[in-house]
Amino acid sequence: PAPVPQVGTNLTDLRLPRRVTVRELGGCMGPIWPSYYSECSALLFVVDASNPTQVSSSCIQLLSVLSAAPLASVPVLVLFNKIDLPCYMSLVEMKSLFRMQDIVSCATQPITMLETSARDGTGLADVLQWLRTALKDPS
Repeated sequence: PAPVPQVGTNLTDLRLPRRVTVRELGGCMGPIWPSYYSECSALLFVVDASNPTQVSSSCIQLLSVLSAAPLASVPVLVLFNKIDLPCYMSLVEMKSLFRMQDIVSCATQPITMLETSARDGTGLADVLQWLRTALKDPS
């Protein structure tokens, strides 16, 4: 089945090896995101790399998140997802469209970027390793 955009919120527990709770909030939930910022230790911002029409709104949302005071020192991982689809934009293209070099140079928090495919698992090991490092969890 084709993946569908996240609507609402999901909670998932991971063991890294300590237990970490991941709260997934869909893009349409943007207005309530700030209510969760104070309990955030690391941020994963997922972008649909197969949908160029969403780039500008995703970029605006990312800038809004990065400028939120409670997230000023929270490590950020920007995931360019859906790289398994034939129409995906490469990491170089996405970095250019998002002007990631400018965003990273102005941001107060450390920002990492990875390509992933939630469907086939590409990049998942790198995401888990980033989480372990960001949360200072012994691996």
